[in-house]
Amino acid sequence: MRALYTSATGMTAQQFALDVIANNLANVNTHGYKRSVAHFQDLLYQNLRAPGAGTSSGGQVPTGSQVGLGVAAGSTNHIFTQGTLQNTGSEYDLAIKGDGFFRVLLPDGTTAYTRDGAFSLDSQGRLVTSDGYAVQPEIIIPSDKTSVAISPDGKVMVGRQGQTNLEEIGQIQLTRFINPSGLLNLGSNLYQPTPASGDPVDDSPGLNGLGTILHKTLEMPNVEMVEEMIRLITTQRAYEINSKSIQTADEMLQQATQLKR
Repeated sequence: MRALYTSATGMTAQQFALDVIANNLANVNTHGYKRSVAHFQDLLYQNLRAPGAGTSSGGQVPTGSQVGLGVAAGSTNHIFTQGTLQNTGSEYDLAIKGDGFFRVLLPDGTTAYTRDGAFSLDSQGRLVTSDGYAVQPEIIIPSDKTSVAISPDGKVMVGRQGQTNLEEIGQIQLTRFINPSGLLNLGSNLYQPTPASGDPVDDSPGLNGLGTILHKTLEMPNVEMVEEMIRLITTQRAYEINSKSIQTADEMLQQATQLKR
């Protein structure tokens, strides 16, 4: 009975959807996190009679007879919509308003990208992520600074004792991708490019479609809890319905085996 196997694929697919939803809810306070959505695709069909096939009387069937064999998890799509912007007052917190990613250098020399702007300084005065990865191009804050200001176009300026004007010491650049959903998620709020994401395009904030920088601000995740809860309930109901289909198919098989009696 096909229903047993078909419903089993449905339960497996809903389990996958639940995993995606659970991860979204788990990251409801993760800075710069972008929610994911599970997509599905139907499996192969058994063509018992092809549409348009001829009949014994010389006619033609209008629809045919096809039976589907279930569903499979197709992909997970990151939704890169803007998250809520929250003012923190912290001197090195940055948020991107619009498109783009911060570029950071990993310990193995490769480059990664992030929307998480919760930066701080390391022992050398470099602007780094919470895991110690240096922002690229490298920004070094002098130890004798009295204040730090970062403009919307990424210029980093510091005030020094006895100076009335701010001194520009660096320029933060952003990176955009033609298909950010094709990025590989490394965890720790980091992404790496893939052939699907396209090549990185670096430029100053506010240019070539890139967003702008907000100083002393962090971007919160774009997870809508109410929306995720609705998805959670829908997924649960779909799982229950598929399990009910298996129970029904099992009862029908039991009735068939009892015909001899």
